[in-house]
Amino acid sequence: MRELSLDHLRTLVAISDLGSLANAARALHLAAPTVTVQIAELESRLGGQLLVRGRGPAQATALGERFIARARRLLADADDAVEEVRRQLAGQTGRVRVGASTGAIAHLLPPALERLARHHPGIDVNMQVLTSNESMARLAAGSLDLAVVALPQAPVRGVHVTPLRREPVVAFLPAAWKAPQRLTPQWLAQQPLIMNDASTRLYRLTAEWFSAAGVHCRPRIELNYNDAIRTLVAAGYGAALLPEESHEHARDPRIAVRPLRPALWRQLGLAVSERGASGPTRFVLEALLPQREAAA
Repeated sequence: MRELSLDHLRTLVAISDLGSLANAARALHLAAPTVTVQIAELESRLGGQLLVRGRGPAQATALGERFIARARRLLADADDAVEEVRRQLAGQTGRVRVGASTGAIAHLLPPALERLARHHPGIDVNMQVLTSNESMARLAAGSLDLAVVALPQAPVRGVHVTPLRREPVVAFLPAAWKAPQRLTPQWLAQQPLIMNDASTRLYRLTAEWFSAAGVHCRPRIELNYNDAIRTLVAAGYGAALLPEESHEHARDPRIAVRPLRPALWRQLGLAVSERGASGPTRFVLEALLPQREAAA
């Protein structure tokens, strides 16, 4: 038996709903003979009679009633599939792969995800914990759509980067330490330090800050998880230079926070793959835009 036609199924359901072949033909904008031929072909393919056609309204046979119920489900599934494709093409559904550091995921992305869920609940955001270098490489390779990265970044073909926000970098240190109100590179270089590893932009940023003052720092430990770093600071293990995130939770009383002298800033940007900039990715970008406005 050849494959069933959705057009034939729609015709059959229309006859069942409207009571006659003539009414179904008008509703479907078909010629009456076309409707007759479609039902005949459908019955021939199935090998059984689906409708009783006479002077009165067309009636479904017992076989026809069961088949019409299945036909309705098939048509509904087909309509849902078409609508899903249309929504994906319009960017209303689909998956967006986002790369970011643990700090950005913990403090920057949640408000954006809340906005996205309110306005575009069909979009699934797949978050990946990555350094800025890893994100840029994956964007270029096409395995990532969007990333929050530290700036500046060297130009990468096929990746567009725009500034997002600027955050102050401050010192987190055990509250029990006796420390000045503003901390200099010279003072901090004498303390045990906890830093991100050398592959990160934050490490290079802080290392350049120390170097500009003519001092060298040697971290006690390198760790790429800011919440874990703060936990170690609270335990008295060392001091850390970290961005002061706007959405940071209430601070641990065991931790003191001091500004730096000279001041140090971390610039974040949005990096987008040109191949993934359309569709649902643009709605994720829109959800992140208030972060840029708040920073401004």
